Amino acid sequence: MPDLAHWGVFLAATIVLLLIPGPTVMYVIGRGIDQGYRGALFSAIGLALGDLLQVLWTAGGLGALLASSVFLFTLVKYAGAAYLIFLGVRRLLEKNSAAAASSIVNQPIADRTSSRSFILQGFLALNPKTTLFFLALFPQFVASDAGPAWLQILLFGIVFVTLGFVTNSLYGCLGGKVGSFARQSPRFQTAARYVNAVTMITLGLMAALTPAPRKAATN
Repeated sequence: MPDLAHWGVFLAATIVLLLIPGPTVMYVIGRGIDQGYRGALFSAIGLALGDLLQVLWTAGGLGALLASSVFLFTLVKYAGAAYLIFLGVRRLLEKNSAAAASSIVNQPIADRTSSRSFILQGFLALNPKTTLFFLALFPQFVASDAGPAWLQILLFGIVFVTLGFVTNSLYGCLGGKVGSFARQSPRFQTAARYVNAVTMITLGLMAALTPAPRKAATN
């Protein structure tokens, strides 16, 4: 097990990184504004499960394979990007009447969408850049005399994912709070739908434009 000094530095760095708004924060805030607390919370669960999978990849050595293979990196990158863009376009094309009906009964659209759907959408929004980030971050805190490196990376990853779920949930609830103030406005519902759709499409485009790692590019 890493000592307290390693954990202290790791936790400080992790908290700072997670509090800085990025693509994941944009995703859960958009969900919260458009689809309420429940949509944001279950989206955060899906994102956490996706991050946990990439932690397991990193600890098991698959992350290094992803970093060294142009084909594998590109495949995962475009699959995740295409899925985000698909979700955004589908949300963009939904009828306004759905949002209007939701606002009439003062009920977010998320209440009529299954929790499993939100979790699955968050989970499938994988970005291989996250695995590369884990590959760069976690080994910096591994102690040579504290046991197997893979086990230390796994522990760091679990803590990172847990804290990430907490911060994403808080940001998502903030978005839900903003949305709740104007839930009865059909115009707000329409605007929130467009914001959520544009956010997902933008995230998908950002993921698609992520360059391959230098090591992979040389192979």
